[in-house]
Amino acid sequence: MMSTLVRITVSEFCEQEGLSRRTVAELVECDVARPLNEGSAADWQFDATGVHWMKRAIRLQRDFELDWVTVATMIDLLRQRERLLKENQNLRRQLGRFLKSEEH
Repeated sequence: MMSTLVRITVSEFCEQEGLSRRTVAELVECDVARPLNEGSAADWQFDATGVHWMKRAIRLQRDFELDWVTVATMIDLLRQRERLLKENQNLRRQLGRFLKSEEH
C-alpha cells in the first residue's frame, strides 16, 4: 500500500490533525493503527500506513459522529475490502497469463 519509511511521532500527528493524545490512544486501543515502537504513548511513532488508517478513522468519526468501536469495525471492513480487491487483481493477472499461454 504505502511506504513504511515515513515516520511520524504522536506529537506531530496530534498537532497536524488537531487531536489529543487520548484520541490517538483510543485509535490504538481499537486497533486502527499500531505504533512502530513499544513503550510510553508519548514516544509512539507511526508509519504512513498507520497514519493513513488513523486519518480515515478520524474522518469517519467526524462525518458520521460514530463511536470509536464502530469506526474501528468500519476500518477493519475497509482493510478487508482492500485486501480482497488486491487479491482479485492478482488472480485476474494470473488468469490472464494462463489464458494467454493456452492460446499458444
